Amino acid sequence: MRLFAAVLPPDEVVAELAAEVDALRRLPGADRLRWTGRPGWHFTLAFYGEVDDSVVPDLSARLERAAHRTAPFPLALRGGGHFGHGRALWAGADGDLESLRLLADRSEAAGRRAGLDMGEHRRYKAHLTVARSRDAVDVGPYVDALAGFAGRTWTVSELVLVRSNLPASGVPGEQPRYEAVARRPLGAAG
Repeated sequence: MRLFAAVLPPDEVVAELAAEVDALRRLPGADRLRWTGRPGWHFTLAFYGEVDDSVVPDLSARLERAAHRTAPFPLALRGGGHFGHGRALWAGADGDLESLRLLADRSEAAGRRAGLDMGEHRRYKAHLTVARSRDAVDVGPYVDALAGFAGRTWTVSELVLVRSNLPASGVPGEQPRYEAVARRPLGAAG
């Protein structure tokens, strides 16, 4: 199964972002982007790719230990940016970003210790992808519009192991489906 570790924003935070994204989708040229749906909004901490079912219990146990060693922390959606010359448009984060980075590092280490090929380590950049493009797109107007976005602060209290079910129908615009495989409370939250 295709897995990743993530922080999921609460419903009220997702609703605030949805209102902002609705405004972005009305900007000229928005139809050149593939907009991610609300169920797909998350902060990926570590991407594991295809994981054999036999590895999932060990990975889950290691993530539980990583979560236990990380205290709950405040986070908010704030601003935005892009990667890859406009190939990914994202909302940014504010709050205790050091704890978020630490949780990402621990999630990556959990994958490595479970025997997964995690590739080359890269410094974690907190982002929540709201749109993608196969081609380079000038996303400057969208990044400018996101600059003033500031969502409410919430307390991150769990680490979630998520399964990504990729579209199989071939229907243009179909989104992946995500399901929580395991939820691990952070530090004292458990």
